[in-house]
Amino acid sequence: MKRIFEHFRSAESRTLLEMWTGMLLTGILCQIVGGIVVYIRNADQLRYAESLWFGVLLGIAGSVHMYRTLDRALDYDEKNAAKKLTAGYMFRYTVLCLFLSVIMITDVLNPLIVFMGYMTLKVAAYLQPFTHKLYNMLYEKKIQ
Repeated sequence: MKRIFEHFRSAESRTLLEMWTGMLLTGILCQIVGGIVVYIRNADQLRYAESLWFGVLLGIAGSVHMYRTLDRALDYDEKNAAKKLTAGYMFRYTVLCLFLSVIMITDVLNPLIVFMGYMTLKVAAYLQPFTHKLYNMLYEKKIQ
């Protein structure tokens, strides 16, 4: 466990950890609030939870791909870096659309809830300044 925390001491890895933390906190909040709504409506709570957390995991995978794409694009000049970033963006959203299409066709999960889980990636970007302060306190090492 100590080795994992040592890996996240660098600024780049810390940003990814902060994003994941924001996604998990948002997922927990969605689980609590959505779970209450689902309970009141007598809907399938297990399907809601499975859909939400599948979306969150899909968002975490998307954040890892985004991190790797940005890291690789920095090795190129401005024009080629923009092409790499656009290609990475298109790949992520194509994969998301494929997953949502399969989910809609098979009706195994709720596609709207999966998409909500994926959107925790966006909410985590707004929460990042707060998670950044949290990890600065936790690691006792400030990273700008």
